[in-house]
Amino acid sequence: MSDMNGAATVNEPTDTETEEITLVPASDGAGPLLQRDYWGVIEGTRCTPESLIQQIMEDFPSFSPENIACFSLHDGFTPPLDMNHVMKVDIKAAGSCDVVLVHKDDRSFTLRTVTGHPEAGRITFGAYWDRTGRLKFRIRSRARSSDMLRYVGYRLMGKGMQTRTWTTFVERVAKGCGGHIHGDVHVETQEVSDSLADMGELDIPTFIPDRQGREEG
Repeated sequence: MSDMNGAATVNEPTDTETEEITLVPASDGAGPLLQRDYWGVIEGTRCTPESLIQQIMEDFPSFSPENIACFSLHDGFTPPLDMNHVMKVDIKAAGSCDVVLVHKDDRSFTLRTVTGHPEAGRITFGAYWDRTGRLKFRIRSRARSSDMLRYVGYRLMGKGMQTRTWTTFVERVAKGCGGHIHGDVHVETQEVSDSLADMGELDIPTFIPDRQGREEG
C-alpha cells in the first residue's frame, strides 16, 4: 500500500499491533544509482534453479556471513520467506535495519529497503540455466546510499564489506546445494539510470531469470 505522500508501506505483524513501515526507492537516495552483480556458475550439484531458490528462502540467514551482515526474520514471520515478510539486518558498523520481500516467483525473489537502511533500493536473488546448460546463481542490486554521509561511508569502507557479504553468499549457496563455484565469483558494478522500478512505482525484480538462458531486465 502507499501512504498519503505516495511512499510504499507494508504491514509488519507484532505481538501487540500492526505497524506500518516505509519502503525507500532508489530515487530517494543520494549519490549515483549503482547496479551491482555477483554471480557464479555452480558445478557438482543436482539442484535446479527452482530448488535452489526454495532452499535459500527456507533459510536465508545461513548464507550471509554473520560477522558482516546478520539476517533474521522479524517476530510474527516464519520460514520460508514469503511476500511482505520483513527481515532484520544487523550490519557491522552500520547498525540494524530492515528489508521486505516484495516479489517472488519460482526462480527469483526481490527485497526492498526500509527507512533506516544505509541504502535505498532493491536486490534480486535468482537462479537459471545459462545458454550452455550450466546452473547460474546471480544477485543483482540497484541502489543508492540513503544519504550523502552513508555514501561517503560506502566509498571508504562499505563497498568492500558489501562485496564480501554477497560473494560469500554466492559461495555458500553453491555449497548448500552440494556443489561448488566454477572458478571465482564474478563481481561487476556500473552506474545506471533510474527506471520506474527504481522510483518505487513497480515492485519487479532487478533482472528476470528466463527459461532461454538469458538474464532480462
